[in-house]
Amino acid sequence: MTSRAVAIIPARGGSKRIPRKNVRDFHGQPIIAYSIQAAIRSKLFVKIIVSTDDEEIAEIAKKYGAEVPWIRPEELSDDFTTTQDVIYHALQRLKESDESYDYYCTIYATAPLLQPSYLVEGYEKLRNSDAANAFSVTSMPFPIRRTFKITEDERCEMFWPE
Repeated sequence: MTSRAVAIIPARGGSKRIPRKNVRDFHGQPIIAYSIQAAIRSKLFVKIIVSTDDEEIAEIAKKYGAEVPWIRPEELSDDFTTTQDVIYHALQRLKESDESYDYYCTIYATAPLLQPSYLVEGYEKLRNSDAANAFSVTSMPFPIRRTFKITEDERCEMFWPE
């Protein structure tokens, strides 16, 4: 791999629906460990960062091989903060540190079924296209209003744009 890529894993400590979900045991290890391990095993990333507001998550992330170069500020850790806000903050912090990468990858902390091959496949598809970004999807057996289709040129198009 000649390109430099960084993985950013957002992991908030204050989950409401499933308290402490990012550090809960899932088949013998904290659920966030699976995302970190998939990123490591993919061999795509020169750095794997966990963006968190929580010291316990930070310690677990470091134990499994990720870096936690900062603790996310409180104003980016509430129920209304979007993933986009968190990733933008991480990118700003990297820029302030004069770190530059060719590719940035967001990996959710609660993705225990993520396989390194999925990351590699997504990276290759993005790298070999003129697209600015890519994301993973899955098929479903029936149409729902907020769905999209993949066009012949492998772009996303909403079934119901309205």
